[in-house]
Amino acid sequence: MKTLGLVIGLLFCGLATRASDPRMPDRDRYGFFLTHDRNWARIPFQLHSNLIIVPVQINDSDTLNFILDTGVGHTIITDPAALTNHAMKKTRRIKLSGAGEGTNLMATIAIDNTLSMGALRANHHNVVMLDEDILKLSEYVGTPIHGIFGYEVFDNFVVNIDFQRREITLMKPNKYRYRKRQGDQLPITIQDTKVYTDALTVFDGEKSTPLRVVLDTGAGHALLLNHGESASILPLPEKVIRAQLGRGLNGVINGSLGRISKVRFGRYELANILASFPDSIAYRAKLIDMPQRQGNVGCELLRRFNVTFNYQGQYMVMKPVRKLMREQFEHDMSGLELRARGDQFRSYYVGHVAEGSPAEKAGLHEGDEVLFINKNAAKELTISDIYKLLQGGEGREMSFLVRRSGQIFVAAFALKRMI
Repeated sequence: MKTLGLVIGLLFCGLATRASDPRMPDRDRYGFFLTHDRNWARIPFQLHSNLIIVPVQINDSDTLNFILDTGVGHTIITDPAALTNHAMKKTRRIKLSGAGEGTNLMATIAIDNTLSMGALRANHHNVVMLDEDILKLSEYVGTPIHGIFGYEVFDNFVVNIDFQRREITLMKPNKYRYRKRQGDQLPITIQDTKVYTDALTVFDGEKSTPLRVVLDTGAGHALLLNHGESASILPLPEKVIRAQLGRGLNGVINGSLGRISKVRFGRYELANILASFPDSIAYRAKLIDMPQRQGNVGCELLRRFNVTFNYQGQYMVMKPVRKLMREQFEHDMSGLELRARGDQFRSYYVGHVAEGSPAEKAGLHEGDEVLFINKNAAKELTISDIYKLLQGGEGREMSFLVRRSGQIFVAAFALKRMI
């Protein structure tokens, strides 16, 4: 499936807070807590490009869209324009470093804020504000994105993610009790705000290789493998294609895509899984000082389960969704990368065309505005809808009505499985 493959992975720390005494009035409490001393709360979310998008308010702002990322240690405002009408207590300037081929980003720490997400609240909360929306996550996700956060939520609560219902349930750790009917319990380890598991095994023919991976809800792919460190035990698949794998905090992540014959996650097996192999300049070189791991698991794989994270208990619970376990892992079959712009990000432009792809052979160019797809007005589709069409089956005929330099024309091609 075509996914954003967002990999944030910040390399600084020091702002995280734990909830204060629950007996305090809500207005006096620090850190993350549930209002009115609730034991649990449900929060709806949207799933775009395999990323969990939750509704957040900062300092009584309008509702903002944040990506919920298991490993991002701080609340990051990626679109500072969303808070221009709200006074922020800005203090020191910092550099942010993460995955991607670009340079570090400059940002400012703003202190003593409030954050709300349904019944979840944080008082006296510090946030990190980028100088400008250089990431342009909204263009990739296809809906307005204003920020990223997550670790502090997972650190303070047991968090259940129900991808089928599009609902998150937050529970106080001392009120949560694991029961077998909830799924299989797998051990996890928390280091430097990241959650690791050793429960993943990759198969190459008869050879099996256990791996340590990060569980990353801020990544839209299924599986990313650090080929450089594990090349001797886990060679690159025979067939790969070059691709832009996604976008990290410091820019585009380039690399290769290939298929792994089988992966075992706990006791569950998934076949013919798509795996990303990032270039060292884009990814591994930025992780030199991070704990040892061989890759990460993203939401294209996680969404096939009902998942519960218990950071304080050092385990996760996974219950498979049967129909999704049978769903094939697919990649785009057109060669198109799209960008969403305009009102509510429902105007689509070609951002990149893969060399030798069906889209290139049909004459599509970077910058073309997509007006109709198979007689469907593009503005009536989400970017996730479009990508589902473009991985909908080899040989499927596609017709794009596009505008280029004021001229309108039709580009027709058949989808082709490239990997």
